[in-house]
Amino acid sequence: MHILFVADGRSPIARRWIQGVLATGHQVSLVSTYPCEPIPGVPLLAVMPVAFSGMASGPGGSGQTSRSAFNPRKAVTRFRSLFLKGRYQLGPLTLRRFGGQFARLVEQTGPDMVHALRIPFEGMLASYTPPRFPLAVTIWGNDLTLHAVQSRSMRSWTERTLRRANGLVADAHRDIRLAKAWGFPEERPTLVAPGNGGIDLAEINTPASLEGILPADIPADAPLIINPRGIRPAYARTDVFFQAVPLVLQRRPDVHFLCPAMAGQVEAQQWLERLKVADHVHLLPYLPQPQLWELFRRSQVTSSVTTHDGTPNTLLEAMALGCFPVAGDIEALREWITPGVNGLLVEPNKPQTVAEAFLLALEQPELRLRAAAINLDCIRERAEISRVRAQLEVFYQWVWGLR
Repeated sequence: MHILFVADGRSPIARRWIQGVLATGHQVSLVSTYPCEPIPGVPLLAVMPVAFSGMASGPGGSGQTSRSAFNPRKAVTRFRSLFLKGRYQLGPLTLRRFGGQFARLVEQTGPDMVHALRIPFEGMLASYTPPRFPLAVTIWGNDLTLHAVQSRSMRSWTERTLRRANGLVADAHRDIRLAKAWGFPEERPTLVAPGNGGIDLAEINTPASLEGILPADIPADAPLIINPRGIRPAYARTDVFFQAVPLVLQRRPDVHFLCPAMAGQVEAQQWLERLKVADHVHLLPYLPQPQLWELFRRSQVTSSVTTHDGTPNTLLEAMALGCFPVAGDIEALREWITPGVNGLLVEPNKPQTVAEAFLLALEQPELRLRAAAINLDCIRERAEISRVRAQLEVFYQWVWGLR
């Protein structure tokens, strides 16, 4: 089967999904909404920068900017909230410009199926798929609960995308239910599966070197809490996480906090200076997956304090590696975590509550041990990569059969 993906080609999640599909023997083409590096085994890569995505292109983007030149990516980072608001209002206006171009590319390449990985703005672009080609759409965690309601245009394009989709993938049953309320036809195929295509237990359990990554001033026996979510101002309560840090240190001054993808982030640095916790909070750069997995293995607790989310892949990976999850109490995560059994769910707006959950997890090693066994069994049963790939193959054949 030839599958044409519409995705953010920079995204590790999208790239792992595509690599998983390649591993099952399918032919793949890619329309990326951001400039990106080629993916081995994908001969056709086209870039269609809808919704001003070219301004925010990250690693793999086209061209270099001199120090003296205006750098749009730095401007987007600095004025992230303003950029997001403008994108919700004006981004949908760019879809028509690229829609015809996309439809012509589909006709020229003649795939058996188109699969959009995310609704805004990849699924919206893919809604231009000519009717004779089946379209599958993946919902990512905030597509319906956050992005879709930010403007009238976002709502309209979300509804259009779900009506056009012949099949739907989500990482939480909640999103399948919500999608049907948004207009996705009840009788069409659905699949609930991790957004990265599944957890490869053998791969994530391969030891990796942390030389130059884990700060040398952390004592070897120090308890570690890791927050792998980075700065996501629309829904990740990074502010609450940082405010919980001194509350934890009041009782456990031996604890250290690891924050991948926060090195160089102004907001994170300001919190460290304001709270005077820089000796215990370590802002790390973006890390390759093996090193992030190694940090999960080394840490006792992982933090995912959000107000909107699906099922974060970092949360599933941490659970698979025995790291105890503390997460925001939202519907999607209740599908994976039973509070007090295999993790803790907290009110995401209350630093004191978050701190108490961190302390409870640290001070009850028997709870962490039981949770680690339960979570590993859960990952094997619901998210292990071979199981997910088998389910995905059935889903693709079902959607393809609707042509």
